[in-house]
Amino acid sequence: MLELRIGLRIDVDTFRGTRYGVPGLCEILANHSITGSFFFSVGPDNMGRHLWRMIKPAFLVKMLRTKAASLYGWDILLRGTFWPGPIIGKRLAAQIRAAAKAGHEIGYHAWDHHAWQIQIDSMDATSIRSHIRQGVDLLSEITGRAPTCSAAPAWKCTDVALAVKSEFPFVYNSDCRGNCVFRPILASGAPGQPQVPVTLPTYDESVGRNGIDPSNYNDYMLSLLNPDGLNVLTIHAEAEGCSCRDMFNTFIRRAKAKGAEFVPLGQLVADPASLPTAPLIQGRLQGREGWISCQGPTGRTAKQ
Repeated sequence: MLELRIGLRIDVDTFRGTRYGVPGLCEILANHSITGSFFFSVGPDNMGRHLWRMIKPAFLVKMLRTKAASLYGWDILLRGTFWPGPIIGKRLAAQIRAAAKAGHEIGYHAWDHHAWQIQIDSMDATSIRSHIRQGVDLLSEITGRAPTCSAAPAWKCTDVALAVKSEFPFVYNSDCRGNCVFRPILASGAPGQPQVPVTLPTYDESVGRNGIDPSNYNDYMLSLLNPDGLNVLTIHAEAEGCSCRDMFNTFIRRAKAKGAEFVPLGQLVADPASLPTAPLIQGRLQGREGWISCQGPTGRTAKQ
């Protein structure tokens, strides 16, 4: 049997994901006696504004490949297009609070997920600081404590964003894809807060490619688990908490049968001084449109 831990990262991007997906996932995880890390978007839900990207062939192909309308629902795809998006944390504080009370690690994902994903390339420190502060303050108000971690939307993080995040008391961030827990090198040359990179592909990156479909997706994901390395899985409340809920429940059951243990990402972070350092670089990933942040070549430990 495998002897491994799977870091469970749960991204909550939208109003629908918070309203329906979070309670659904909390129920599943409670049934399996699992806690994970929920990263919440709490500001305006303007995700429907992504529809303009349909003119880009790569994004259109992804929408068709994942059958986005049936996967996410039309309310997500149109949210914030013809009317202002609702402030998620104001309208759905009860769902966020319930996840915290269930013992899950609560992290900051975004104030406006769409704005970060589209504008982060050009956002200066003042804009990023305001974006993060609004989200952190609202999450703190909802749960009664400040979030101890963060995860950048769509794995998009810049050197400026890393420096601003260091101003907040995050124990770790999960802003990139990579292969081991590390400390990113800031523009100043100093090591930043620990990074817990995602190592496994997401549902929307995988389905519809290389023969992967809902019927064999769990087989594919189980084949990627590495007992000798870091395993960090990202699921989405909009997918695994809604239309893919039964599939995810089956994945947990099968992974546990193989000896896997699901844990919050915070349990994967060792003494920061003992972690290796690496730059955060831009890269590309099959199945995902645009650039993402990736772990660069790993160097010496921060204490050396």
